[in-house]
Amino acid sequence: MHFELSTDQEDLRRAARELARSFSDEYWAERDEKCEFPWEFYEAFAKGGWLGIAIPTEYGGGGLGILEASLLLEEVAASGAGMNGCSTMHLTIFGLNTIVKHGSRELAESILPAAADGSLHVCFGVTEPDAGTDTTRISTFAKRVPGGYVLNGRKVWITKAGQSQKMVLIARTTRLDEVSKPTEGMSLFLIDVDPEHVALRPIPKMGRNAVSSYEVFIDDYFVPDSARIGEEGRGFTYLLDGLNPERILLAHEALGIGRAALERAVRYAQERVVFGRPIGQNQGVAFPLAEAATRLDAAELMARKAAWRYDRGLSCGREANMAKWLCADAGFRAADQAIQTHGGMGYAREYHVERYFRESRILRLAPVSQEMVMNYVSQHVLGLPKSY
Repeated sequence: MHFELSTDQEDLRRAARELARSFSDEYWAERDEKCEFPWEFYEAFAKGGWLGIAIPTEYGGGGLGILEASLLLEEVAASGAGMNGCSTMHLTIFGLNTIVKHGSRELAESILPAAADGSLHVCFGVTEPDAGTDTTRISTFAKRVPGGYVLNGRKVWITKAGQSQKMVLIARTTRLDEVSKPTEGMSLFLIDVDPEHVALRPIPKMGRNAVSSYEVFIDDYFVPDSARIGEEGRGFTYLLDGLNPERILLAHEALGIGRAALERAVRYAQERVVFGRPIGQNQGVAFPLAEAATRLDAAELMARKAAWRYDRGLSCGREANMAKWLCADAGFRAADQAIQTHGGMGYAREYHVERYFRESRILRLAPVSQEMVMNYVSQHVLGLPKSY
């Protein structure tokens, strides 16, 4: 078995690390506190050509795989940027996969180059207040009319909606009670975030405050047939193409946050002197940090395997889900232990580990909860009866 990254991958990783670490923890703390989008950071990565890393070269992207994209986002998170940094760009990496695979060439040519160079922001409208993880229960509806559709509905937890010009939206085109299977009758659309028909409301939340999440209200919004991605009624199938890469990317982001927290904790354990010696000399401090490092390294192996399988066109649902679960758990444990290592000062904003903790918590909920991953493994890996 071969575990080493290629020379090109190592070079990519070093370059991403260098650029990401040019933005300090203080920069991210200020953006988070003021709930300000990190435009300087975003524009630096756009200028460097990083945003289109996985978009095909024919559309102005880098044409690289999910592993390279994962390395990029892991380094961003590990720099101290955490989810505030990663969330500025990872929707461009996985969210536009549906257009690459299922959109018309005209649609791809009109969207992907601008997304790759950073001039176009696109958000992803899936989750709804009364549906949650069960996408088949969405109620946003696209009514067929001459020349297109009229959209009505509501979405929630839509990242970057306030900064986006476009939204990839899933809506029902056939009512749930009129289809033979719940996964049928949904279609994907690429729509303008038009303020005349799309109202946005920011959601106050615990962490990742530099990149807002929104409630979205869509009222009597006509969109032409050309706004539909692929065939009518196959939107759920198209959506599935993005789930595994999304899990793989977010697994690596969780790893990065865990690495950032561990780095801070180790430094503090070396420098903080109590009772005449550094606290890291005490096994009660050292062993939990060693355990955190061990869990992160173990989780990394599954994340790398998942990315390797995806890039080779192999089935990777098992690996992608397990990677997301393991990395989210390892990252959260590392962030929690970083606070514990700092003692009372871990609760203070000036040491930054409380911010890592808040952002690591997101990844145990999104894009799929730890419990839903266990449902997947129980049913699809172990062959046990469906429990939900």
